[in-house]
Amino acid sequence: MIPLVLIPGMMCDGRLFAPQIEAFSHQRAIHLPAPGAAETVEGLAAEVLAEAPPRFCLAGLSMGGIIAMQIMALAPDRVERLALLDTNPWPDPPETRANRDRQIALVRQGELAAVMRDEMKPNYLAEGPDRNRILDLCMDMALALGSDVFVRQSLVLKARPDQCATLETVRVPTLVLCGAQDTLCPRDRHDEIHSRIAHSRLHIIAGAGHLPTLEQPEATNKALQSWLEA
Repeated sequence: MIPLVLIPGMMCDGRLFAPQIEAFSHQRAIHLPAPGAAETVEGLAAEVLAEAPPRFCLAGLSMGGIIAMQIMALAPDRVERLALLDTNPWPDPPETRANRDRQIALVRQGELAAVMRDEMKPNYLAEGPDRNRILDLCMDMALALGSDVFVRQSLVLKARPDQCATLETVRVPTLVLCGAQDTLCPRDRHDEIHSRIAHSRLHIIAGAGHLPTLEQPEATNKALQSWLEA
Protein backbone atom coordinates (compact mmCIF):
# COMPACT_ATOMS: atom_id res chain seq x y z
CA MET A 1 0.00 0.00 0.00
CA ILE A 2 1.37 3.43 -0.97
CA PRO A 3 2.39 5.45 2.15
CA LEU A 4 0.54 8.63 3.07
CA VAL A 5 2.46 11.84 3.80
CA LEU A 6 0.51 14.36 5.94
CA ILE A 7 1.84 17.93 6.18
CA PRO A 8 0.32 20.04 8.98
CA GLY A 9 -0.52 23.73 8.82
CA MET A 10 1.29 26.62 10.46
CA MET A 11 2.14 26.03 14.14
CA CYS A 12 0.53 22.59 14.08
CA ASP A 13 2.08 19.18 14.55
CA GLY A 14 0.85 15.66 13.88
CA ARG A 15 -2.00 16.11 16.34
CA LEU A 16 -3.78 18.11 13.62
CA PHE A 17 -4.24 14.78 11.83
CA ALA A 18 -4.87 12.55 14.87
CA PRO A 19 -8.29 11.32 13.62
CA GLN A 20 -6.85 10.60 10.19
CA ILE A 21 -3.86 8.75 11.60
CA GLU A 22 -6.21 6.62 13.67
CA ALA A 23 -8.41 5.92 10.67
CA PHE A 24 -5.76 5.16 8.05
CA SER A 25 -2.66 3.88 9.84
CA HIS A 26 -3.98 0.31 9.77
CA GLN A 27 -4.17 0.55 5.97
CA ARG A 28 -0.83 2.13 5.10
CA ALA A 29 2.30 3.73 6.57
CA ILE A 30 1.80 7.34 7.68
CA HIS A 31 4.68 9.80 7.36
CA LEU A 32 4.59 13.09 9.30
CA PRO A 33 7.42 15.47 8.34
CA ALA A 34 9.16 17.53 11.01
CA PRO A 35 8.48 21.30 10.95
CA GLY A 36 11.67 21.88 8.95
CA ALA A 37 14.54 24.32 9.24
CA ALA A 38 14.28 26.11 5.88
CA GLU A 39 12.99 29.67 5.49
CA THR A 40 11.57 29.21 1.99
CA VAL A 41 8.75 27.00 0.77
CA GLU A 42 11.13 25.50 -1.77
CA GLY A 43 13.49 24.57 1.04
CA LEU A 44 10.74 23.04 3.17
CA ALA A 45 9.45 21.03 0.22
CA ALA A 46 12.96 19.73 -0.44
CA GLU A 47 13.29 18.71 3.22
CA VAL A 48 10.02 16.76 3.04
CA LEU A 49 11.14 15.04 -0.15
CA ALA A 50 14.47 14.08 1.40
CA GLU A 51 12.70 12.16 4.18
CA ALA A 52 9.62 10.89 2.35
CA PRO A 53 9.20 7.42 0.81
CA PRO A 54 10.15 7.09 -2.87
CA ARG A 55 6.49 7.35 -3.89
CA PHE A 56 3.58 8.47 -1.72
CA CYS A 57 0.10 9.91 -1.43
CA LEU A 58 0.32 13.53 -0.29
CA ALA A 59 -2.09 15.60 1.82
CA GLY A 60 -1.43 19.05 3.25
CA LEU A 61 -3.60 21.47 5.18
CA SER A 62 -3.17 25.25 4.97
CA MET A 63 0.60 25.87 5.02
CA GLY A 64 0.94 22.13 4.55
CA GLY A 65 -1.03 22.48 1.33
CA ILE A 66 1.30 25.25 0.20
CA ILE A 67 4.27 22.94 0.77
CA ALA A 68 2.41 20.14 -1.03
CA MET A 69 1.92 22.37 -4.07
CA GLN A 70 5.64 23.11 -4.08
CA ILE A 71 6.37 19.39 -3.90
CA MET A 72 4.25 18.97 -7.02
CA ALA A 73 6.43 21.61 -8.70
CA LEU A 74 9.66 19.88 -7.64
CA ALA A 75 8.91 16.15 -7.87
CA PRO A 76 5.51 15.37 -9.39
CA ASP A 77 6.66 11.89 -10.37
CA ARG A 78 6.91 10.87 -6.71
CA VAL A 79 3.30 11.74 -5.83
CA GLU A 80 0.65 9.06 -6.37
CA ARG A 81 -2.28 11.31 -5.47
CA LEU A 82 -2.77 14.76 -3.94
CA ALA A 83 -5.13 16.28 -1.36
CA LEU A 84 -5.15 20.04 -0.75
CA LEU A 85 -7.06 21.03 2.38
CA ASP A 86 -8.01 24.58 3.44
CA THR A 87 -5.15 26.19 1.58
CA ASN A 88 -4.30 29.03 -0.81
CA PRO A 89 -2.27 28.97 -4.06
CA TRP A 90 -1.62 32.71 -4.15
CA PRO A 91 1.25 34.66 -2.55
CA ASP A 92 0.63 36.98 0.38
CA PRO A 93 -0.75 40.40 -0.56
CA PRO A 94 1.22 43.43 0.75
CA GLU A 95 -1.06 44.01 3.76
CA THR A 96 -0.67 40.41 4.89
CA ARG A 97 3.13 40.57 4.54
CA ALA A 98 3.15 43.72 6.68
CA ASN A 99 1.01 42.01 9.30
CA ARG A 100 3.37 39.04 9.38
CA ASP A 101 6.29 41.41 10.05
CA ARG A 102 4.37 42.86 12.99
CA GLN A 103 3.57 39.40 14.37
CA ILE A 104 7.18 38.28 13.94
CA ALA A 105 8.33 41.30 15.97
CA LEU A 106 5.86 40.49 18.75
CA VAL A 107 6.85 36.82 18.85
CA ARG A 108 10.53 37.73 19.00
CA GLN A 109 9.64 39.79 22.08
CA GLY A 110 8.17 36.72 23.76
CA GLU A 111 4.52 37.21 22.79
CA LEU A 112 3.85 33.92 20.98
CA ALA A 113 0.98 32.92 23.25
CA ALA A 114 -0.65 36.34 22.90
CA VAL A 115 -0.36 36.33 19.10
CA MET A 116 -1.84 32.85 18.92
CA ARG A 117 -4.63 33.69 21.39
CA ASP A 118 -5.63 37.08 20.04
CA GLU A 119 -4.86 36.97 16.32
CA MET A 120 -4.74 33.41 15.04
CA LYS A 121 -6.93 31.08 17.08
CA PRO A 122 -10.11 33.24 16.72
CA ASN A 123 -9.97 32.71 12.94
CA TYR A 124 -9.55 28.94 12.98
CA LEU A 125 -12.84 27.28 13.80
CA ALA A 126 -16.56 27.23 13.16
CA GLU A 127 -18.86 27.30 16.17
CA GLY A 128 -19.39 23.86 17.62
CA PRO A 129 -19.35 21.82 20.83
CA ASP A 130 -15.66 20.93 20.50
CA ARG A 131 -14.48 24.47 19.70
CA ASN A 132 -12.80 25.19 23.04
CA ARG A 133 -11.11 21.80 23.19
CA ILE A 134 -9.70 22.20 19.69
CA LEU A 135 -8.58 25.77 20.39
CA ASP A 136 -6.74 24.54 23.48
CA LEU A 137 -5.07 21.88 21.34
CA CYS A 138 -4.04 24.55 18.81
CA MET A 139 -2.39 26.53 21.59
CA ASP A 140 -0.65 23.42 22.91
CA MET A 141 0.73 22.63 19.45
CA ALA A 142 1.94 26.20 18.91
CA LEU A 143 3.66 26.46 22.29
CA ALA A 144 5.28 23.05 21.80
CA LEU A 145 6.75 24.19 18.47
CA GLY A 146 7.88 27.53 19.87
CA SER A 147 8.78 31.02 18.73
CA ASP A 148 11.60 30.08 16.35
CA VAL A 149 9.27 27.89 14.31
CA PHE A 150 6.66 30.67 14.21
CA VAL A 151 9.23 33.10 12.83
CA ARG A 152 10.54 30.64 10.22
CA GLN A 153 7.08 29.65 9.08
CA SER A 154 5.98 33.28 8.87
CA LEU A 155 8.98 34.08 6.67
CA VAL A 156 8.15 31.11 4.43
CA LEU A 157 4.56 32.22 4.00
CA LYS A 158 5.52 35.84 3.47
CA ALA A 159 7.84 34.96 0.57
CA ARG A 160 5.95 32.05 -0.97
CA PRO A 161 5.46 31.97 -4.76
CA ASP A 162 2.25 31.86 -6.74
CA GLN A 163 1.38 28.19 -7.38
CA CYS A 164 -1.45 28.60 -9.89
CA ALA A 165 0.73 27.48 -12.80
CA THR A 166 1.81 24.42 -10.79
CA LEU A 167 -1.81 23.44 -10.23
CA GLU A 168 -2.40 23.30 -13.97
CA THR A 169 0.34 20.65 -14.32
CA VAL A 170 -1.18 18.23 -11.77
CA ARG A 171 -2.23 14.94 -13.37
CA VAL A 172 -2.79 12.68 -10.35
CA PRO A 173 -6.12 12.03 -8.59
CA THR A 174 -6.68 15.16 -6.50
CA LEU A 175 -9.05 16.08 -3.67
CA VAL A 176 -9.68 19.75 -2.96
CA LEU A 177 -11.34 20.05 0.46
CA CYS A 178 -12.28 22.91 2.76
CA GLY A 179 -14.50 23.73 5.69
CA ALA A 180 -17.65 25.57 4.64
CA GLN A 181 -16.95 28.27 7.24
CA ASP A 182 -13.22 28.67 6.65
CA THR A 183 -12.50 32.40 6.82
CA LEU A 184 -8.71 32.10 6.45
CA CYS A 185 -8.83 30.13 3.18
CA PRO A 186 -12.44 30.50 2.05
CA ARG A 187 -14.45 28.58 -0.52
CA ASP A 188 -13.47 30.77 -3.48
CA ARG A 189 -9.80 29.76 -3.11
CA HIS A 190 -10.80 26.13 -3.44
CA ASP A 191 -13.10 26.75 -6.38
CA GLU A 192 -10.05 28.25 -8.11
CA ILE A 193 -7.79 25.33 -7.19
CA HIS A 194 -10.46 22.89 -8.40
CA SER A 195 -10.82 24.74 -11.69
CA ARG A 196 -7.08 24.59 -12.36
CA ILE A 197 -6.54 20.87 -11.61
CA ALA A 198 -8.07 18.70 -14.30
CA HIS A 199 -10.47 16.05 -12.98
CA SER A 200 -10.03 17.08 -9.35
CA ARG A 201 -12.81 16.56 -6.81
CA LEU A 202 -14.09 19.47 -4.70
CA HIS A 203 -15.50 18.59 -1.28
CA ILE A 204 -16.92 21.13 1.18
CA ILE A 205 -17.21 20.05 4.82
CA ALA A 206 -20.28 21.44 6.57
CA GLY A 207 -19.90 22.65 10.14
CA ALA A 208 -16.14 23.20 9.83
CA GLY A 209 -13.84 26.18 9.58
CA HIS A 210 -10.11 26.08 8.84
CA LEU A 211 -9.40 22.76 10.58
CA PRO A 212 -11.94 20.20 9.34
CA THR A 213 -9.59 17.33 10.21
CA LEU A 214 -10.39 18.06 13.87
CA GLU A 215 -13.74 19.83 13.65
CA GLN A 216 -15.51 17.23 11.49
CA PRO A 217 -13.20 14.21 11.46
CA GLU A 218 -15.74 11.65 10.30
CA ALA A 219 -16.80 13.68 7.25
CA THR A 220 -13.17 14.52 6.47
CA ASN A 221 -12.09 10.90 6.78
CA LYS A 222 -14.90 9.79 4.49
CA ALA A 223 -13.73 12.24 1.82
CA LEU A 224 -10.10 11.18 2.26
CA GLN A 225 -10.99 7.48 2.08
CA SER A 226 -12.80 8.05 -1.21
CA TRP A 227 -9.76 9.96 -2.50
CA LEU A 228 -7.36 7.19 -1.47
CA GLU A 229 -9.51 4.64 -3.29
CA ALA A 230 -10.03 6.71 -6.46
